[in-house]
Amino acid sequence: MTERVFRILPLVFLGLFYFYPLFFIFRISFAPKGTLDLAPFAELAADEYYWRVLWFSAWQAALSTLLTLLTALPAAFLFARYQFRGKTLLRAIANVPFVLPVLVVASAFSALFGPQVQGLGLMLLAHVFYNYTLVLRIVGNFWANLDPQLTQAASVLGASRIQAQREITLPLLLPAIGSAALLIFIFCFGAFGTVLLLAGPRYATLEVEIYTQATSFLNLPVAGALSLLQIVASLLLTLLYNRLQTRTAALNLRAAARVQRPLHGQMWLLWLLAIGVIAALIVLPLLALLIRAVIAAHTLGWGAYAALFSQASSALFGVAPIMAVQNSLVYGLMTVVVALGVGLPAAYWLSDKSASAIRTALLDAVFMLPLGTSAVTLGFGYIVAFSGPPLEWRASAWLVPFAHALLALPFVVRTLTPTLRSIDPRLREAARVMGATPAQAWREIDWPILARGIAVAATFAFAISVGEFGATLLLGQPDYPTMPVVIYRFLGQPGLRNYALALAMSCVLMLVMVAAFVIIERLRITDSEF
Repeated sequence: MTERVFRILPLVFLGLFYFYPLFFIFRISFAPKGTLDLAPFAELAADEYYWRVLWFSAWQAALSTLLTLLTALPAAFLFARYQFRGKTLLRAIANVPFVLPVLVVASAFSALFGPQVQGLGLMLLAHVFYNYTLVLRIVGNFWANLDPQLTQAASVLGASRIQAQREITLPLLLPAIGSAALLIFIFCFGAFGTVLLLAGPRYATLEVEIYTQATSFLNLPVAGALSLLQIVASLLLTLLYNRLQTRTAALNLRAAARVQRPLHGQMWLLWLLAIGVIAALIVLPLLALLIRAVIAAHTLGWGAYAALFSQASSALFGVAPIMAVQNSLVYGLMTVVVALGVGLPAAYWLSDKSASAIRTALLDAVFMLPLGTSAVTLGFGYIVAFSGPPLEWRASAWLVPFAHALLALPFVVRTLTPTLRSIDPRLREAARVMGATPAQAWREIDWPILARGIAVAATFAFAISVGEFGATLLLGQPDYPTMPVVIYRFLGQPGLRNYALALAMSCVLMLVMVAAFVIIERLRITDSEF
């Protein structure tokens, strides 16, 4: 009975905090007044503005994906095939953007180019910055595990290096490149903070338009119809990503013979290119953020940081801005508890080797659903679902960490599942034959192997919660602001002092996230399935 409850918990959680709000989005889209009414969809279809929003969401995501691949693939090859001094440090620097909240990224580029500078180019640059590491992780790790003897055999048969790469390496890499490209496209298609802060008022993605219709115009039926459109598009892309990712995992032999040669000849030029890109794309914006936070408002020293502790800076929030750090940490810890409580049973389901492949694939798709749903859409669903009976939870502060836990669930599951699959089930059977209870078998067999994976998953959940912006902006209580919300509000106010406070809070948030990333890297055993 206990095991059945343990396994059904993830489905109950998804039913209550994902499918229930999703049902309300469907209802408000198709029946805003209680009866079937397709007027919101007719309004979307008839108004060219909404078609432009959809088109912009799609083509900016495609362009961002292409630019990211072109920028990161040379470095992925370099990291996969060659060994050189400083490689670990460069990889760590390249991975930092992945754990940075979008508000920190926006603040970094604002610090580099100036707060008045906005435009499409700046938004695209931020998207490349944000997704650069995905190519290194997905394509680079796959590339490193390809057997080099395949291309060597082609060379023996008379193929040139270019022919060998084109005929052998590229076809093998295509699933990994496709997986990385689709994941980048999904993230950019659902872009919210980068568009809101960097692109300027001329541009709007579906995410931004949902937020605008729901909060500025109070047009919930149109916001619901846009949310439904965004959900369908993102879920179709996520299902395609899952298929490609499964194929990538099947093709990746994870060969023990990782052959990495020292740099030689023209490869030094590739090294210089990778160094230059990482320095210009990643290091320079973050360095500009740190420097501008100190000297903003023409005041040298740590005045901006000291002002975060001052009640004089509390006009926008009712509390000193530094309380946002406490709120974010509390939300983060609550998110860890919920995400692990739900994600661990889900990972056990997916790692069950006795289950049919169809059931495992279906469960995997269900648990990955939040990955294809935007935080803004999720927040909008919570507003309409939990604002009245029977579940009147809209004013509850704990609703925010539950939303964060839902967004973190795919990362927790993808982190824990490979570790659980590595455990030989015969070890558990042997323990039970020798008289161990299920709890004793778990403590003596699973826990020693799973402990590091749980620590990594917990850190991922904590980092996602601390940096989450879209859902928190819609659901958060005014008296309990988080660090991203404080940054957004300061950036939205005129004056150099507010800008300085936004940069100072961005630095605090960046340091928290980098610390979380360092913990992830130190505890990581293998890469997750992303």
